[in-house]
Amino acid sequence: MYLTALLLFLLGLCAGSFVNALVWRVHEQAKSQKPKAKSLSVVNGRSQCPKCGHTLAARDLIPVLSWLFLRGKCRYCGRAISKQYPLVELTAGMVFALSYVFWPGPTEPVLIATWLLVSVGLLAFLVYDARWMLLPNRILYPTLAVAITGRAAYILFSEPDKLHALTQWVLAIAVTSGFFWLLYHISSGKWIGYGDVRLGLITGTVLATPGLGTLMIFTASVLGTLYVLPALTSGRQKITGKLPFGPFLITATWLVLLFGQSTIDWYLDLLP
Repeated sequence: MYLTALLLFLLGLCAGSFVNALVWRVHEQAKSQKPKAKSLSVVNGRSQCPKCGHTLAARDLIPVLSWLFLRGKCRYCGRAISKQYPLVELTAGMVFALSYVFWPGPTEPVLIATWLLVSVGLLAFLVYDARWMLLPNRILYPTLAVAITGRAAYILFSEPDKLHALTQWVLAIAVTSGFFWLLYHISSGKWIGYGDVRLGLITGTVLATPGLGTLMIFTASVLGTLYVLPALTSGRQKITGKLPFGPFLITATWLVLLFGQSTIDWYLDLLP
């Protein structure tokens, strides 16, 4: 088990490196009208320094280690490289390894593979939304397609009670996406962005039960409150200030998928 977890951690580091490149390229394409930026491929082409644009060599692209060896600076221009890069790589590595170690229920290969691929998209969402308060469709639609394909394949080929599983899936989406759809329309988009509504399609698909979907929304709300409360009490942030909610939804989804059902079972055991 430990060897598999280690291999998944290393694979996650590489996935995190891909997330960093993906986020930067999608943002460059979105913000720039220059042909060079528009021609950037999301998945192909050599990586380059975001500051000087120099093409990076293979030795500059080793996850985490390259950043440490270079002391957080570009080899070519000497300018600082954001700590985002090693942090995202380490986060992806931890998500991959912990998903294997704490995977709830039977280890269905199709579900685990789908979850790991979706986690790459979710991590890209987290970084993008935290930096620019936007959930881009160029990341959303492929991630949603992977989530739906994996869930549908599991129900068709591995789930004995297909009707029940399909019903639970639909109800989960109704909770995770429908709840934010109501908030969006009630507030005319002032309380929450429509990207969170679409993100709910992904989180509902991977959680696949309304109970876990409800727990995810509750957990995300608690995380958001804990994050913003110190700033509000100290006066560093106003109540009317904008706060991206996507990172809290994504973090809550990771936590609830791995530990949510055991938490629900523990709570139900406490009831008389």
